[in-house]
Amino acid sequence: MKLKQYEFRINQNKFEYEFNSEGPNGIIKKIVRFSQISTHGFSYYNLSFGDWNNETGSIDDFVVSNNKDAEQILITVAATVISFTNLFPDAIIYSEGSTDSRTRLYQIGINKYWQEISPLFEVYGLAENEGLVPFEQNRRFKAFIGRRKIN
Repeated sequence: MKLKQYEFRINQNKFEYEFNSEGPNGIIKKIVRFSQISTHGFSYYNLSFGDWNNETGSIDDFVVSNNKDAEQILITVAATVISFTNLFPDAIIYSEGSTDSRTRLYQIGINKYWQEISPLFEVYGLAENEGLVPFEQNRRFKAFIGRRKIN
C-alpha cells in the first residue's frame, strides 16, 4: 500500500511490530503482535493490537488514545500484516476487535481499501449463524481471517 503510514520496527522474533502514533495527545507507542494459535490441528496467527502500557508491560486494546490519526494507524497495522506475510507467506491471520465498535472500524477500513487488499489477500468474514464466508463489502462480520494469495 502506498498510503500514509507510520514507520514501524520489527521485533527480533519477527512476531511483534512497534510504531508511534503522533497527535494532539503526544507520542503513543503502539504494538502489533502476531500470536500463533493451534487448535484441532489448525494453526493461525491472532493479530493483537493496541497501546503499550508501561505499567502492566502489556498491550492495552481497550484504551482510546484519540490521537486523531485512526486511519493512519489502521494503514500501519495493515502494512505490518503485509510485512508479516512476506516473512511467513503461509500464515493465516485472524483479527477481531476488542469491542464491536472496533471490529466495525476494521471492517470500514477493509471496505475502504478493498481495491488494494483484494489482489494481495484472500479475506473471509465470520458471519453470525453462518461461520466463515468470503468477505463481501458492506456486510457485517464478527471477525476476519486472511491469507496471502499465491501468485
